[in-house]
Amino acid sequence: MSIETVYDFELPRGYVDSGGQVHRRGKMRLATAGDEIHATRDPRVISNPAYLTIVILSRVVTEIEGMESLAPAVIERFFTADLAFLQDMYQRINNIEPPTMTVVCPECGKTVRAPLNFTREG
Repeated sequence: MSIETVYDFELPRGYVDSGGQVHRRGKMRLATAGDEIHATRDPRVISNPAYLTIVILSRVVTEIEGMESLAPAVIERFFTADLAFLQDMYQRINNIEPPTMTVVCPECGKTVRAPLNFTREG
């Protein structure tokens, strides 16, 4: 079984480079724990927590039409519609579904999928 770790996207507006060329297509990879840890230690994030999104996206957006390195300064220049698009995509591709298991109701015999809870209560 293989897992998809890199996702293609197309920005709604596009990044406009210094030459005026618009770049819309790109790739985003799944985030790692290291990406989030690194971002929280960034001095820009420490002084301004709203900057967290910029730093994380600069790590997980791996390409914008041939631009292989996306420094936070590049992400800062994205239009707000494109930033919102990438934030939404980040949330969708990194969302981990809670584990479930098939169980049978002892009263009615109906089979259902139930979420697993690994926390100990009581």
